[in-house]
Amino acid sequence: MASQNISAYQSYQKNKYETASPHRLILMLYNGAVQYAMRAQKAIENGNVQDSNQCIQKSQAILYELISSLNEKEGGELARNLKNLYLYMIDRLVQANIKKNPVYIEEIVEHLNELKSAWEQIGKEVSLGQ
Repeated sequence: MASQNISAYQSYQKNKYETASPHRLILMLYNGAVQYAMRAQKAIENGNVQDSNQCIQKSQAILYELISSLNEKEGGELARNLKNLYLYMIDRLVQANIKKNPVYIEEIVEHLNELKSAWEQIGKEVSLGQ
């Protein structure tokens, strides 16, 4: 019985991502990056090196995914600027991981929340225009 529930949940999760719009997928990536960064920050504050490392690596992986989603050819300067910002955040996460300094992660969370907020606003404007 329990394995059926797990299987159903896994199917639901898979379907959630496969049926999401590109806009929604990017929003999910921002949410994930923020959540993992905040977990890493708490883990550092609690002295949990292993958890902080894992959460930082997950945030970095999400940022690399955001980079891969950029279309620099069509996005021009905006896409290049976003890529540079994502690379900067990855570098800061590396520094946070090496130095175990939660202040670096706090900066990343602020940047990600600003980007997420802007992305949400774009979605609202697009849906109003339809």
